[in-house]
Amino acid sequence: MKRILISLFAGLLMISCNNQQKESEPERYSQDSEEINTLKSAISDYEKGDWEAMKKHYADTAQVFHNSKQGKKIGEIVTQHQESLSDLPSYGFVDEDNDFEMVLTNDGHTWVNFWGDWKATLPRSNQEVIVPVHLTAQFKDGKIVREHGYWDSAIMSMAMQQNDTVQETPE
Repeated sequence: MKRILISLFAGLLMISCNNQQKESEPERYSQDSEEINTLKSAISDYEKGDWEAMKKHYADTAQVFHNSKQGKKIGEIVTQHQESLSDLPSYGFVDEDNDFEMVLTNDGHTWVNFWGDWKATLPRSNQEVIVPVHLTAQFKDGKIVREHGYWDSAIMSMAMQQNDTVQETPE
């Protein structure tokens, strides 16, 4: 009986120690984190055109790579957004199609991935254009320090060309 109690106690002790070790390990994957909330806020600011608020989510030294191997400062990206979006009556992401995940790499880097459909309405024709987008942002101290964005810009370019052609055709 004594052996059974000692074995049971030892087993419980081992399970208890194992659970404590798991609790102290950082979470390596999540769909709910402060970093995800930060990226959601940056996207929301983008959709509202609140460029100053959007910039606050990025570190001063952040490098942003949108369909490019050359990084740019967030100020340059904001200027590009302002220029490219100025003629669109509406734009934003289709909320029900958005998906976020946070991963902690083996090197200890925190990245947030975003997949979503960007939708815009073209001027004059009111045609809707949908472009799948993938963003991945590296975080440090609660700020985005590196961001990569990928989408097929030809979808929007072709739609704009068609929109311009339709508008130029005399009736």
